[in-house]
Amino acid sequence: MASFLIENWMLVMVAVLSGIALLVPTLQSMSSPGLSPTQAVLLINREKAHIVDVRSSEEFATGHLIGAKNIALDALETGLGKAFNDKKRPLILVCASGIRSQKAQKIATKLGFEQAHCLSGGLKIWQEANLPLEKT
Repeated sequence: MASFLIENWMLVMVAVLSGIALLVPTLQSMSSPGLSPTQAVLLINREKAHIVDVRSSEEFATGHLIGAKNIALDALETGLGKAFNDKKRPLILVCASGIRSQKAQKIATKLGFEQAHCLSGGLKIWQEANLPLEKT
């Protein structure tokens, strides 16, 4: 066995590298928090999820998910509880790239929202999936 490995070291390296290449996307998707656009659409349609856009009002006006409510990240702790009192209903938090919505998800969870999710990749990924936006 050892002689086979030594004589065919290149073949062994190709097999190991192929295995690693197959595992990397799986590991990345596991470490990436949040919902994909497809998962978000399912939550919106099946469970009537609330959508909260945590961008500024100026960013929100340029385009947002249909039915989204705008509560800027810096006003989320006080505004979220006032806007939504059903803490069991799914909540999807959205920003431009997914970074602010991750912070917002932590705030929402701290406030007692049981199903707080962020849209992974934010509005950028939503638009890349050719999903609709509305402007105010």
